[in-house]
Amino acid sequence: MKSWISFLLPNDEYKEKKMLYFFSEGAVILFISLIVMIMCNKYFNLDVEFALLIAIAIFLFYVSGRYIISGIEYTNISTERTYKKELKVISIRTIGFVVIYMTCYLIFINLPKNLNEWIEILSLLIGVSIIWFLYSYISLKRSYKKNKELL
Repeated sequence: MKSWISFLLPNDEYKEKKMLYFFSEGAVILFISLIVMIMCNKYFNLDVEFALLIAIAIFLFYVSGRYIISGIEYTNISTERTYKKELKVISIRTIGFVVIYMTCYLIFINLPKNLNEWIEILSLLIGVSIIWFLYSYISLKRSYKKNKELL
């Protein structure tokens, strides 16, 4: 019988087991960080929204970081050729995201009126694109090394 959280888990049994470990490790770290925040709240006045945001960020960064470093995302990348092909796909996907986001922003939000608005939107877009590319690249590199060792 499937759990309600099964939609977050991959169909591959090995990946599923690893993701469950990551989620449970993240939950333990989240619990510890909340206890630390409760203790720190006696000495520092922590805003509730800030404390919740930090707790969510800790959990998300831990789980996604463990997933990236584990090298389980790209299971079929084991040769130099497939590695380079997937790297091109990641690059095209990132560029496509930039183009689609900027197009939608200009159509639905409005054309930025001054230089500061252009700088804000472009810096946000470039920052998110770099983080997304690095996330995919590191995961691909780790998967490639892991799959190459298994051969």
